[in-house]
Amino acid sequence: MPDCTVVVITYNDASRLPRAVHSVLGQTLRDLEVIISDDASTDDTPRVAAELAASDPRVRYLRGERNSGGCGAPRNTGLDAAASPYLMFLDSDDELPRHACKSLLAEIERTGTDFVSGQISRLYEWNGRLRPYYPELFERRRVVEGIRAEPELFLDSFSTNKLYDVRFLRESGVRFPEDIHYEDHVFAAELYTRARRFAVVPWVVYHWHRTRGDSSISLSIKDMDNVRQRVAAARLSDDALRRQGFADLVPARQYRFLRQDLCVYLNPLPGRDLVWAKEFAAVVRPYLEEIPAEVYERVDPLVKVCCRLIMDDRVEDLRVAAGCLTGPRAAPRAAVQLGGRTYWGTTVSPGLDITRLRLAELPFTASRLRHEVSELTAEGGRVRMTVRTFDPFGVLPVEWKAFLDLGGRRVPIRPRPSGDGGYVTDVVFTPAGSGEPRIGFTRLSDGLTTTDRLIVDPATTPIELPGGTLGPEGHTAYLRLRRRRVRWRALLGRVRRLLIRRLSTPAAKLRAYKLLIKVVRPRADLALFESDVGKGCTGSPRAVYEELRRRGLPVEVVWSVAGRGQAPPGARRVRRGGWKYVWTLARAGYWVDSHGFPLDYPKPRGTRYLQTWHGQGIKSVGFDAPDLRGDFDGPRARWRAAVARWDALISPSAEFSRRFVPSNGYTGPVYRHGTPRCDALVKGELAGDPRRLLELPAGKKALLYAPTYRDRARSSGRSVRADLELMAEELAGEWVVILRTHPVERYRPPEHLRHFVRMADAYPEVNDLMLVSDALLTDYSSVMCDYAITGKPMLFFVDDWDEYRLTERGVYHDLLSIAPGPCVTTTEELVERLRDLPAQHAAHAARYGAFRELWCADERGDAAARTVTAFFGGGS
Repeated sequence: MPDCTVVVITYNDASRLPRAVHSVLGQTLRDLEVIISDDASTDDTPRVAAELAASDPRVRYLRGERNSGGCGAPRNTGLDAAASPYLMFLDSDDELPRHACKSLLAEIERTGTDFVSGQISRLYEWNGRLRPYYPELFERRRVVEGIRAEPELFLDSFSTNKLYDVRFLRESGVRFPEDIHYEDHVFAAELYTRARRFAVVPWVVYHWHRTRGDSSISLSIKDMDNVRQRVAAARLSDDALRRQGFADLVPARQYRFLRQDLCVYLNPLPGRDLVWAKEFAAVVRPYLEEIPAEVYERVDPLVKVCCRLIMDDRVEDLRVAAGCLTGPRAAPRAAVQLGGRTYWGTTVSPGLDITRLRLAELPFTASRLRHEVSELTAEGGRVRMTVRTFDPFGVLPVEWKAFLDLGGRRVPIRPRPSGDGGYVTDVVFTPAGSGEPRIGFTRLSDGLTTTDRLIVDPATTPIELPGGTLGPEGHTAYLRLRRRRVRWRALLGRVRRLLIRRLSTPAAKLRAYKLLIKVVRPRADLALFESDVGKGCTGSPRAVYEELRRRGLPVEVVWSVAGRGQAPPGARRVRRGGWKYVWTLARAGYWVDSHGFPLDYPKPRGTRYLQTWHGQGIKSVGFDAPDLRGDFDGPRARWRAAVARWDALISPSAEFSRRFVPSNGYTGPVYRHGTPRCDALVKGELAGDPRRLLELPAGKKALLYAPTYRDRARSSGRSVRADLELMAEELAGEWVVILRTHPVERYRPPEHLRHFVRMADAYPEVNDLMLVSDALLTDYSSVMCDYAITGKPMLFFVDDWDEYRLTERGVYHDLLSIAPGPCVTTTEELVERLRDLPAQHAAHAARYGAFRELWCADERGDAAARTVTAFFGGGS
């Protein structure tokens, strides 16, 4: 008896069947069988299946006598024929990842559950990308004690991402209906009602191939019968729940229909003709009218709006609303604000309430306008269009100027009032490059700008231009220019890139550098400065640079910048990693940075290197940090050689010297002058205008939220652990959050939180954020040590403290015992502490004083001046 059976269902899919079967035969679980269940194919599938069966004794081929018209019958055939205790289903156009069977088998045997469900990922064949399906459902590995414990799992109604106990399926009588499409929805409803316990695992167990076109039932959404079948499957699923005594869960399953099934048709609706849209509305309306009002309150407000418009038979409005659902959502044409609520369109109705989106409360730079292109022509490379602009939330001020943004190039335009509260603009421009043209408005009172895309009719025929194609893109049909690729230019580009890759490899540059430092002498009047590995021009290197300029010392400074980084006004810049950068490294008599110049580059003889470092705090560093504390000679030797280049190290405190210096093996001079970048905090000097640029509202307090990254989840966004949704609900009337994540992190708040959250990753100077904020929320970030200089309240969100200190980064201090403010583990607790902040701050006064003494005793506001004197010499 094999350990596992995989039933591969197929119909007229001879070309892809071998790929699916081989993905099973190549599993790391070797003791399995494959049943090819053919639903009476009329193409070459029988021959291909027979050859597969002949090539491996683990493959069996079963063929139905007549086509059933769906997937239920061939799956039931495979279930009846399975010879092993466990079973999976696979469609012939999909694949199993290599460890799927083995990992799921181990889990079901470990947990003793009726089935195990794993993450399914969509594999887009045209670009090879994988995208997980509802990843939040599979975040935690767990055993679920029946569907009532987690009814949101109705969103996982697939039959193919699960390993089943065959005896459980046969004894419970759970089978697939054979007279309907979307049979897995009905099967899943039955499955969830019969299973006592089931397991969920977070890894990917199924690759769901997606192709362009209508190559499968799930993609044939233009067919109206497809809509009818999905609605019928929804009704049968609800009936199954009621029949098995789970009527209380019918609303949860209907929520799945609104959130997932209905949106499959709503998303492309703007591109459908009016006849199709009216018939679609007629098909789904009876079922929507059966769904209780409380279910609609759970779904996205714009989905709720679409449902209301369907039930009200407002099909033309429905097409407009559906265009607001996907991607960068389009704004409505009109909105009504009444009694603190916002309604889509011109009608006040509970079903049209979009207040939760907070579109009417966005700051000006994030505010939403709607620009519709009504006429679009081109002649001789010049494009003419007429644009209607709608200002549904009344965000445009009395005085403004407008422009067409063409990827950074601005063309002035003159919108004129249309008489209905909007504007009409005749635009003439010559496209250049590629991308999405935008219309922008600049508010003259403060110079702030808001821009939005241009919407065209999805049926618009793309316009061929000398440089490319201009036309609609996506379901919302935003106007986009796509540059045409000229073959000979593309070939030259590939040759050029190939040559650059071969001649400008990091190894080639390092070899050239090592030769250069042997034959050229460093210039005593040239310094190379770098901050945050070239990503910024801030911190202590910037403070030292400004002091050099203030004194007028005869040192020419070149700034290393990465990407679109900016150098200070009047300063030279070189691209980090480029050939000029290599030359400057070799020629500079001074190196100044905050993180580390490239590790493998030895310092030229005669060059002096000032390491300002970028923070201090409780986290482990150097050879104690996760990437170096392992017993691997290569990385440790590399870092030891890099540290040996330092000629001077800035130490902000005695505690920094006690921990940082030995943990990095540094033995050179240490400057105990304070931190140059913190001089501005001591003096309270702003470098810019953060209140204006971040649009911090007058009368509200600002909470600076600055979490650090997690070593095991870099760039995941998971460092933002506080529930911003809950914070917005509870605190938006009094507070605004300035969110500053770590540079290695990737996180963007959803649009409906932009009224409460100001993303400040791009703001150049973190000191300014500390100075304008009223309190700090962090976890384990070194920003706490700098913030203590201000004397303002701090709070610490430490829900993963044990994991962080024991298995993640590691720490030198017990934060919970020295924190100069309350430590919380839930957002509810955080809200309570913020509401009682003055008392909390006063209660931690003694700890705060000790914390400042530990980390900030040397901060007197003259660190940059003392550092320049010590390292560069010269008078004050």
